[in-house]
Amino acid sequence: MSIRIVRLGTPRSPDEGPRLGTVRRPPRGVPKSEFGKRDFYDTWLPNLSPTAELMAQGLAAETDKDWAAFSRKFKAQMKQPDASHVLDLLAALSHTSSFSLGCYCEEESRCHRSLLRALLSERGASLA
Repeated sequence: MSIRIVRLGTPRSPDEGPRLGTVRRPPRGVPKSEFGKRDFYDTWLPNLSPTAELMAQGLAAETDKDWAAFSRKFKAQMKQPDASHVLDLLAALSHTSSFSLGCYCEEESRCHRSLLRALLSERGASLA
């Protein structure tokens, strides 16, 4: 039982469980009924994604300093009660269920999902 951190839209791993989309916007041009079938996500959790303004800052980050600034702001956003409670819940569920969290970004090291991985780890989550 554990949480996998994935890129949405990629083929699912065996025993991955349901996918949770931690993105602000649904995939473009894909009917809602096909999100899961096309390996995007089964459930949408936009409150675990950066705000639109913060996402723009993250996508524009070219230097380590830029990325560090984005990371600080995103972590502060995840300290807000709505997001923090969901992270606590997911960390607890990771010990009894298998599921995955994901985003569209190609490179995890410059994606908020890498920060979600760290935040979940800090909460004692079981991570794949």
